[in-house]
Amino acid sequence: MLTQQEIENFKLQLTGNKKIAIVTHYNPDGDALGSSLAIFSHYLELGYDVSCIVPNPFPDYLSWMPYSSKVVNAQKQIQKAKRLIHNSDILFVSDMNAAHRAGKDLEDALIESKAFKVLIDHHPSPAFDANIVYSTIFSTSASEMVFRFLKEIDPNKSISLNAANCIYTGIITDTGSLSYACNRPLIYEILKELMEIGVDGELIHRQVYDNYSESRLRLLGVSLNNMVVMEENGTSYMFLTRQNLLDNGFKNGDTEGFVNYGLSLSSVKFTAFFTEREGRVRISFRSKDEFDVNVFASTFFNGGGHKNASASYHYDSLENTLKYFEEVVKNHPELKNNN
Repeated sequence: MLTQQEIENFKLQLTGNKKIAIVTHYNPDGDALGSSLAIFSHYLELGYDVSCIVPNPFPDYLSWMPYSSKVVNAQKQIQKAKRLIHNSDILFVSDMNAAHRAGKDLEDALIESKAFKVLIDHHPSPAFDANIVYSTIFSTSASEMVFRFLKEIDPNKSISLNAANCIYTGIITDTGSLSYACNRPLIYEILKELMEIGVDGELIHRQVYDNYSESRLRLLGVSLNNMVVMEENGTSYMFLTRQNLLDNGFKNGDTEGFVNYGLSLSSVKFTAFFTEREGRVRISFRSKDEFDVNVFASTFFNGGGHKNASASYHYDSLENTLKYFEEVVKNHPELKNNN
């Protein structure tokens, strides 16, 4: 995907004592952190001055990842984060297609940076002005794209085990442990290469999926109890109120993946998960087969993402948001009379 000119230009940027910064999206998940720390690991271990910045805390269950203790949390250290972006010679933007996805505190810093910018992503319609845009929707994850980018930049340079572990984590978390968005032979060729480097897939699975907090399991129980099934529309949804979050000691990352439970019903092809926060409701959408939740999210909730996985925020009460959602679903031509 890289042209020879892009490869040469990037390699030219690497000459000398260069500072590299990596920034990912707000509410970083396994792929956001995995892709970012893979870049961080690779260039740190080559001797570069590298910084990894997240807009707000990542989930506790990812704290085992290589170099996670080096990550700068902009929510706690905003001036340091902005300074690192401003002083960088090379700026990687990973797992997001636009600057606003890093949140309002970092958006301007990303846009105003004079660094050589590299966007590595897999979301539709990249809208970040970068010197290199390395992006396709035909990918499992930004972590897969990082692997391919590093291999294209220098096929003869090996990828370290630290970087490989991060890439593997990003791929499995963004595909539901290889249950969607992974139906291509290339993915398994990449996984084979990662394991040849030394990745222990079983260990990483335990570290990611058997490393949850008590609050997560309790919140999952509440979510399942709150589930609504719209049988005639092939739709389900779950929700958590702010009080549910408070009562069960919610921490960042606790609800990651909850939305997928609603899609496990045989009669359901579309599901949503609503989390009530202060002044807004966060919504995750998932679908099976041909129902496009990227279009649904952008049309009705000013959101977006991928064909089968999207998200948005709705600035209304949870009660009004759920009423609006049900109304849209009942009148949607692709969801009417599902039976």
